[in-house]
Amino acid sequence: KDDLIRELVAELVTRGSAYMRPRVEAAPTGAGKLRAFIESNLFFMRENRNHVVATVEIALNARTADGSRLYDFSVQDAGVAALEQLLTHFQGAGEFRAGFDPHVMAMTIRAAIDAVPSRLARDPALDVGHHAHELADLFHVATRAGDGPREPSARQQPPEE
Repeated sequence: KDDLIRELVAELVTRGSAYMRPRVEAAPTGAGKLRAFIESNLFFMRENRNHVVATVEIALNARTADGSRLYDFSVQDAGVAALEQLLTHFQGAGEFRAGFDPHVMAMTIRAAIDAVPSRLARDPALDVGHHAHELADLFHVATRAGDGPREPSARQQPPEE
C-alpha cells in the first residue's frame, strides 16, 4: 500500500512538471516565468481536478505502520527551492524588487498554490482560472521592481532580562 501511494504521488508530480515546464520556460521574463509557474500549476489542477484532490487527500492522510506520515514533503521542499532560485536570479538581475526575501516569498507562493486542492475538494464550483489569475497578479505586485525598496520591517526583539 505504501509503495502504491508513493507511486501515485510521484506520477502526479511527474505529470504536473511535464505540464508546467514548457510554459514556464517559454516565458521570456522573470515576471512572465513567475506568472506561468503560478497559473500553470493551477491550470493543471483544474484539468486534473479529481486526480489532484484524491492524490493530495491520500498522501496527506497516509500513515506508515508506526503511525508516522508516509508523505515526507520533500517534493514540496524541492519546489520551494526551485522557486526560490528563480526569484533570487531575477532579483539579482534587477527584474524583481530587491526588498523581499526570496525564501519567504517562495514559501508563500507555494502555500497559496497548495491551499487550492483542499478548496477544490470542498467547493466544486471554485473558479480555478480566476483564482490562478488573482494569485499571479498578487505575486506580480509583491515582486515587481520599480516600486522602490521598502523599509525593512522592524524585527521585534525579546525584552532583555
